[in-house]
Amino acid sequence: MKKTNLMTLAIALPTTLLALTLTACGGGSEDAPPPAATPPASTTPIAPLAGTEEELGRKLFFDANLSVPAGQSCANCHDPDTGFADPAVSQNAPVSEGAVAGEFGNRNAPTAAYAAFIPARTLETPNGVTPFYQGGLFLDGRRDTLAEQAGDPFLNPAEMANPDKAAVVNAVKASDYAGIMVYLNDENVFDNVDAAYAKITEAIAAFEKTSEVNPFTSKYDYYLASQYIMTAEEANGLTLFQGNALCSTCHTLDPLSVNSDNLFTDFRYWNIGTPTNPNNPARAIDLGLGAVINNDAAQDGRFRTPTLRNVELTAPYMHNGVFATLEDVVNFYVTRDNGRWTPEVSDNMETTNIGIDIDFLENQDEADLVAFLKTLTDGYTP
Repeated sequence: MKKTNLMTLAIALPTTLLALTLTACGGGSEDAPPPAATPPASTTPIAPLAGTEEELGRKLFFDANLSVPAGQSCANCHDPDTGFADPAVSQNAPVSEGAVAGEFGNRNAPTAAYAAFIPARTLETPNGVTPFYQGGLFLDGRRDTLAEQAGDPFLNPAEMANPDKAAVVNAVKASDYAGIMVYLNDENVFDNVDAAYAKITEAIAAFEKTSEVNPFTSKYDYYLASQYIMTAEEANGLTLFQGNALCSTCHTLDPLSVNSDNLFTDFRYWNIGTPTNPNNPARAIDLGLGAVINNDAAQDGRFRTPTLRNVELTAPYMHNGVFATLEDVVNFYVTRDNGRWTPEVSDNMETTNIGIDIDFLENQDEADLVAFLKTLTDGYTP
């Protein structure tokens, strides 16, 4: 979970505008860690310290002593100042460096903001429609819950590089907030490594569900509340977004089931033909969902539609960071089919709502779409 936040998000231009795709916190695809060891018994009891699960989760999220070597926290790759994405990456250096110098993940770290709203992955089989996958944490949907997702970066050698769960549990036990774990559970909370590790990841998930990570304070939110008047460019961008530019086909404006807000995502998986980024040190072709769903080549190259909230702050874009600016992203959607681009994965490419379907859009239309996307940045005060 190198450098990172109710919950966390994803947005929509044609078919999946900004399929700004991610992976684990930092972006790798490491599987289950080795069995947990039993931490050494402590002879000094830890005094309870009053606190909530959300407060505990926040301390864990920002604690740079939970990596090996120490120095990297969840917030290193998911920084609040950059929309809970990694401030240190760029198109030329698109993936986050881990706690171990020279170790890198294979994907551009996605925002942790609004992730709390992402449902578990399911295979949907509506009548008359080809079955499709929807939901799941990480851009490839390999985890079903925030807590599961939060547990991966600690143990990923390319991220926080702990050798096992016991190392994480012992680091938390030695922290100045260990008493909150005791307060919320009991004095024996650290005795069972697996149980303690689960409490740690659940606390991080609780923090990621708070309004600090999911504030819904953008110009767009205040526009919906009649407390912000869009400029002519922003208003035209919104009209295009939900109209001729076809962005809202995938980056939907449908309200969430839990409240009236929206995340600008259908939570589905698409291959929009994202080009290879030669600056990605991983080099390998990224199959996305296809690497998670065994024996189903029809999923190769597909990534979950990301939220568009705070997209202004989360450059570079796409799962491999191939685009440096929002202008680049919008232009790719418009020009994808003009022969200029070579897709990383050519199988299963989306053929509607992108490219030839919208190549009539003019330069001013593209600029207006970008102006609208910038209204999705949190922190506006009416």
